[in-house]
Amino acid sequence: MIDGIPAAEIVVEPALVRALLVEQQPDLQGLPLTAAGSGWDNTLYRLGEALVVRLPRRAEAVALIEHEQRWLPELAPLLPLPVPVPVRRGRPGCGFPWPWSIVPWLPGDDAIIAPVRDTASAALALGAFVRAMHRPAPPAAPVNPYRGVPLEQRTAMVSDRLVQLEGIVESAPVRAMWNELVSTPPWPGPPLWIHGDLHPGNLLVHDGRLAAVIDFGDVTSGDPATDLAIAWMLLPSSTRLSFREAAADPAQPIDDDTWTRARGWALAFGLIFLASSRHNPTMAALGRTTIDAVLVDRP
Repeated sequence: MIDGIPAAEIVVEPALVRALLVEQQPDLQGLPLTAAGSGWDNTLYRLGEALVVRLPRRAEAVALIEHEQRWLPELAPLLPLPVPVPVRRGRPGCGFPWPWSIVPWLPGDDAIIAPVRDTASAALALGAFVRAMHRPAPPAAPVNPYRGVPLEQRTAMVSDRLVQLEGIVESAPVRAMWNELVSTPPWPGPPLWIHGDLHPGNLLVHDGRLAAVIDFGDVTSGDPATDLAIAWMLLPSSTRLSFREAAADPAQPIDDDTWTRARGWALAFGLIFLASSRHNPTMAALGRTTIDAVLVDRP
């Protein structure tokens, strides 16, 4: 781990990316190539003005790239916000062992560093996105052992994170809140499509408005409450109700149990952000504010 981010198993240098382009995408090889950063799973290079090369930096991320390549072309036409649908697929080559993608460059900065100006409008836009995303998933949809699962399956993780955060958070009220939320009945319906990693770092803001949703590597099927947790990560309490209403199918409001499980997911995510980002003040702050939002937001 480096600053809370898993170490790269392969350091992707510009020369390697250029070689892959020459070998597999020769019509793009002459475009300018600029490093655009790395995250937990991928290294990014901007390619010209309109494209991004997205390459796994560790073996665990390979399946995530494959999920995006397989499912985003089907999901994107249904979604009301831009998403990074792969426009080219790369294969192993030039000493690089994994598949990779070229996706559109979507303008904006993530919502952690570029907050939305109008949270009421953002709540409606995000709710519309979630409503469009949360539709029954086919049997072949990915299954993720950590997202979309019954909330009780995250109890061990919550306990582990509280041990890691001893002296940083007051564990008693967090544990009491988790015990209350985890007792909520599980999702009774069919598995729905969910983004799986819907947090402010995966939302782009451009000119103060919500502009795109990115990073679909964890796209999966299961309990929609996982995605609804964004309400406590991004939105003030005054706009959560409008988000809840906008995220619901008009014929089927989001029931209280699902909304309560969403608070549980938000608490779990907040602990993950805080425990994994001790040297990343921005993500650590997101974790702390998410935890606090859950603790004070009692029905």
